Amino acid sequence: MLGEDLIFPHHENEIAQSESVTGKQFVRYWFHARFLLVEGQKMSKSLGNFFTIRDLVLRGHKPSSIRWLLTQVPYRNQLNFTFDGLKSAASSVEKLRNFRFRLTSAEFPDGDSPAMAQLADETVARMKSALDDDLNTAEAQAAMFDMLRKANTALDAGEVRQEGVKPLLGALAKFDEIFGVLNDDDQPKMKVILDWARAEGREKEISPELMEIAGFAQLSDADVNRKLAEMEAARKARNFKASDALRAELTAAGIIVENTKDGVRWRRK
Repeated sequence: MLGEDLIFPHHENEIAQSESVTGKQFVRYWFHARFLLVEGQKMSKSLGNFFTIRDLVLRGHKPSSIRWLLTQVPYRNQLNFTFDGLKSAASSVEKLRNFRFRLTSAEFPDGDSPAMAQLADETVARMKSALDDDLNTAEAQAAMFDMLRKANTALDAGEVRQEGVKPLLGALAKFDEIFGVLNDDDQPKMKVILDWARAEGREKEISPELMEIAGFAQLSDADVNRKLAEMEAARKARNFKASDALRAELTAAGIIVENTKDGVRWRRK
């Protein structure tokens, strides 16, 4: 994928040069992305609004949020990058992760949910149609959030059965094959940049937000789930001191534990 400034005549020259030498077709498709705006202005170093991914992470923004924001607008359209938009992207990612947690952690009665299966099938079809339409990522994301809205309404009404969960999770998985934001792996990625900044003597660029997220000792998902199980077992045994100690340990490791009507859930700061 290249910038819109290379549409003509650069590529015609490249094609002519390469094919005259090799005698073979050079490429089949060119993808030309529109230039990026930052807070309504053209991005440039002279304006001081040029940010790398590393710069944004040093400010405490999660890689998943950045990824989501940059895929919200189809490549032929111009994206106006704003920090408010980045916060909104983080909220969208959190909604997706919460929805998957709700589907995987709650207990559902036996039986089928034809309406949920149909909703999932329609969503996958809409996503595929959108991406086949010149990579219309905005429409694909809209299809997924329509599914979330309708499925959450059905969940609130107690209308989802066990067999209805599987197709919804399947639609989520297909969506994440493209957008890659469901797995909460932001902390280790941010830790790499935190360590790099320290090694390069750039501590002044490390934000408190980055330290809050990446400065904790990393616990694996399996470790967190094991400690949560121990915490729940201690609570049921009315050993509240042990339960509170485990919760404090998780909090110290940057894990937020929440009690919901669908059970205990956790997320990383």
